Amino acid sequence: MKKFALAAALSLAASTAFAGGMAQPVVEPAPVVAAATTNSSSAGGIVVPLLLLLVVAAVAAGN
Repeated sequence: MKKFALAAALSLAASTAFAGGMAQPVVEPAPVVAAATTNSSSAGGIVVPLLLLLVVAAVAAGN
């Protein structure tokens, strides 16, 4: 009877160890770092006033 109880206890312990199965590993994607470009921001600071000056000149020439 002791062997039967021991076998039942071991079978219950072994079945709960594998109840969940193996989970798939979670792999996070590598972060992407964008290179900072200073040329685009400085060019935008020059182009906008020049376009505004051209629009004002075109309106003045039209009168």
